[in-house]
Amino acid sequence: MARTNKREKLRAMPPVELVIDRLSHEGRGIAHRDDGKIVFVDGALPGEQVTAQVTFTHKKYDEASVLSVQSPSAQRVTPPCAHFGVCGGCSLQHMDPAAQIAFKQTVLVDHLRHFGGIKPQTWLPPLTSPDHSYRRKARLGVRFVIKKDKLLVGFRERQASYLADLDACFVMDPRLGQSITPLKQLIAGLAARDHIAQVEVAAGDELDGLPSVALIFRNLVELVPADVQALTDFCAERNWQCYLQPGNYDTVHRIWPVDGTDRLHYQLLDFMAPTGKGLAMAFHPNDFTQVNAGINQRMVKLALDLLDPQPTDRVLDLFCGLGNFTLPLATRAREVVGVEGVDAMVQRGYENARANGLGNVSFYAQDLTKDFSEQPWASQGFDKILIDPPRSGALEVIPHLARFGAQRVVYVSCNPATLARDAGEMDKAGYDLVQAGVMDMFTHTTHVESIAVFEKRGI
Repeated sequence: MARTNKREKLRAMPPVELVIDRLSHEGRGIAHRDDGKIVFVDGALPGEQVTAQVTFTHKKYDEASVLSVQSPSAQRVTPPCAHFGVCGGCSLQHMDPAAQIAFKQTVLVDHLRHFGGIKPQTWLPPLTSPDHSYRRKARLGVRFVIKKDKLLVGFRERQASYLADLDACFVMDPRLGQSITPLKQLIAGLAARDHIAQVEVAAGDELDGLPSVALIFRNLVELVPADVQALTDFCAERNWQCYLQPGNYDTVHRIWPVDGTDRLHYQLLDFMAPTGKGLAMAFHPNDFTQVNAGINQRMVKLALDLLDPQPTDRVLDLFCGLGNFTLPLATRAREVVGVEGVDAMVQRGYENARANGLGNVSFYAQDLTKDFSEQPWASQGFDKILIDPPRSGALEVIPHLARFGAQRVVYVSCNPATLARDAGEMDKAGYDLVQAGVMDMFTHTTHVESIAVFEKRGI
């Protein structure tokens, strides 16, 4: 109640006039009140004069949202999505995409300087792709509002716990983004409409007539046969896979189609398998895969071009997942070892290697935050190493690199702060940061994906 009263008081306060100095790493405008107090302003861009409403107050800073812009920045554009400003899925649609990627490059520069105390010898050009229709995986919340007799499907509202009422999604793959309204109508017609908590959506490439989209419905109660039939019919009409999840992830099970593989696929056509075709990667809808197919295609090619594996090289791929980099590496190197902490991903890696006719690759399950020096796969040296860690980074791995003796390391990062920290540790381990750059995996968000190349000092 006290928090509600505080918010009501803030909303009753008169708006403030602010001049925006720069952007924070979270993409908010930074301004200063007359008394010097910092204000972080959602929806503002550098150089703008804005009228803003304070939404939260803290001892050392305030938070606010733009009400109107008196002098718009040249970087300001009309948001392409009608739900922008309410939906929390995107936060930078008011900013020109070219300015967004320049902002992300600045974030990487700042983190490397602040946390690692270093900078690359050269900067790589940013890796970009179309700024819409790119997102192939998402978790959509579902809520039936009894008082309004209305069903909502979408992402959380910006700075709120409520669901945004979406009709479509501009950044999602059109097969998914343009199906939100039919999906709402489907769930609203179920007897269990108030007991469906979320829908996981995943899409792959069209391949040999196989289903290329999957929906996983999180059902909090057992569904009556009519509801099961409705979900099945919806997906069967579209040739989509349909799953139910009555409990944790172990309870996910497919209800349509009843036969065949429970896999989707994406292709890496720049890499030819021994089968004579481009690599095809199979994945379960719950598996981790990169959400931006266009950037992933270009990222894998860039990473391998930078690593430059030779036909005589033995290459290590750490945090390899289902083989997104491992299998392309195997088309160029003598031998590739992929290491991953999740057993299911190791099995998926072998499955994909067999399907693509690759026999020069092996996978191992290993918690890479623990000591692995005595593991068989780590007992031999490697010519080159690729690292694609989670947001927590690869700090525990770095002390082992000198023993492996790799001449070059390519590091793919989803967190510039941990990349910067690890780059500092790589420097101590005898590796120079020679190249770095950003990749726009999540356009219209402040998420920064980056890539860095390290070379062993003195080679």
